[in-house]
Amino acid sequence: MKNNILLNAPLVSAFSAWFIAQFLKPFISKAMGHGFNPHMFLSTGGMPSSHTASVVALTTSIGVLTGLQSYAFAISVVFSLVVIHDSMNIRMEAGKQADVINEWSKIFSEMHKGGPFKQEHLKTMLGHSFSQVSAGFILGLAAGLVITWLMEF
Repeated sequence: MKNNILLNAPLVSAFSAWFIAQFLKPFISKAMGHGFNPHMFLSTGGMPSSHTASVVALTTSIGVLTGLQSYAFAISVVFSLVVIHDSMNIRMEAGKQADVINEWSKIFSEMHKGGPFKQEHLKTMLGHSFSQVSAGFILGLAAGLVITWLMEF
């Protein structure tokens, strides 16, 4: 029964880390004084980074199973670095731009009340801070090690 996808430790590790991170987000938000927001269960951004947690869990599990010199581990490390860089830098900048656009949209809608311009609101919490990525990294490392150990050893 080795063809069962649910027995794939790297895949189970990655999805488990993502699920745990997403589950924690609204509770951590509440603990940090931002209130409980159930939409955070499925949102991007927030603490911890589910993107980072999932790719680090995947990479950790692959490293444990195939060794640190395997091609699969090398591919996974590069993939993880791209995802983490994107979540910390590119998507964070996009969120900052969305803030500015939202402010301008508000100003334009006030200037053109009743006119053709309609205020739009873009999502601003797109990327992650260093601490959010660090928390995702730790969660992913732990999930990758524990789940792989439970499933394979």
